[in-house]
Amino acid sequence: MSSENERIEYKREFVDDIAKEVIAFANTDGGEIYVGVNDDGTPAPLSNTDDTYTRITNCVRDSVAPDVTMFTKYSLNEGVIKVNVYEGSSKPYYLKSKGLKPSGVYIRQGASSVQASPEQIRQMIKLSDRDSFEEMRSLEQQLTFKSAAETFTKHNIPFSEDKYKALGIVNINDNLFTNLGLIVSDQCSHTIKAAVFADEDNTNFIDHREFGGSVFSQMENVFEYIMLNNKTKSIFSGIDRIDISDYPEAAIREALLNAVVHRDYGFSGSIIVNINSKGIDIISIGGLVPGLAKEDIMNGISQPRNRKLAEMFHRLNYIESYGTGIRKILSLYSDSVVKPVITVTPNSFRISLPNRNSGTVVTAAVPKQYQAVIDYLNEHGSMTVEELQELLDVKQTRAFNLYKKMENDGYIKVTGRGAGKTISLK
Repeated sequence: MSSENERIEYKREFVDDIAKEVIAFANTDGGEIYVGVNDDGTPAPLSNTDDTYTRITNCVRDSVAPDVTMFTKYSLNEGVIKVNVYEGSSKPYYLKSKGLKPSGVYIRQGASSVQASPEQIRQMIKLSDRDSFEEMRSLEQQLTFKSAAETFTKHNIPFSEDKYKALGIVNINDNLFTNLGLIVSDQCSHTIKAAVFADEDNTNFIDHREFGGSVFSQMENVFEYIMLNNKTKSIFSGIDRIDISDYPEAAIREALLNAVVHRDYGFSGSIIVNINSKGIDIISIGGLVPGLAKEDIMNGISQPRNRKLAEMFHRLNYIESYGTGIRKILSLYSDSVVKPVITVTPNSFRISLPNRNSGTVVTAAVPKQYQAVIDYLNEHGSMTVEELQELLDVKQTRAFNLYKKMENDGYIKVTGRGAGKTISLK
């Protein structure tokens, strides 16, 4: 007989680790295992082939998952049992006792069966599960769903193990948790990083946090964190007081939902939330799904990357329907001078929400004279008191009262004295 190689393995007698050899061949290109043959290929006939045959078949059936028996065939010849293992279609195969991790997954490498790396396992899952990440089997199978159960209960929707398959949390074929299950579980490995910066270049931290756990708890905790930085400013139009928050609460919610539901969970990086005095950037990993352009989503076209996750959020009434989120954000800024900006790259998606109370962003509720001054300063940078009088066609006393009020309300700053006074945005 020929020597051991990538397609042939010899065993002097039955040993429990024969399951590893079966797994390795099924995960690679198939192969043959001979029981009753020495390592050098010389026969060593078994004394009790019937007992050994039964032990081998029971071991393969009971120790390997998914079921690999349909890819194994047995034959006996003069005290030697031949186990023919074909390449399986539900890779990766693994030891039930070890689970879907390197210590339980083997591949054939030369004449040896070795543990697969995490990347090799992911690739096998990707190819076997047809490249739908949320439907692939999760590498982590010790999952709990406390946060998800609380969220479903709060929305009066049943959540129990008998619902897992319908929700997509469990694979319908082998009852293993899917990546969707991992995403909504308390053990979710993806996070959201949020930070408040002292400068517009986002280089000097004031505070920063990282939020983990189920995407449901991440959503809730990050939203609360952003709202702590969503200040309200009061202005007066005549005798009417107008309260304006830095950001529309619903816009924050929609932008955050968009990032969580549509991000590419095939990458391990975090969703990023950057906050400074001018605005909020919410950045998720993964550009648009193939076939969509930025103009399409602006028109309300939506093709969810994570269909089952989107369905789950829709069922919980977090999202009303596909494609409305971006339009809702834009409508919430319809009265603002500066609009939200969407930036798309092949691997990222960013929504920038401008601060409505910063010096350059003012809503239509602001008095027209205020707006005229702000527009002028946005274009020219600064102005004199005389230029203010000319712009608004008012006398010196009215101009004085106006710029003092704008200064007190926090829109502008006035430097210098007398005729040398200069007005600029704060």
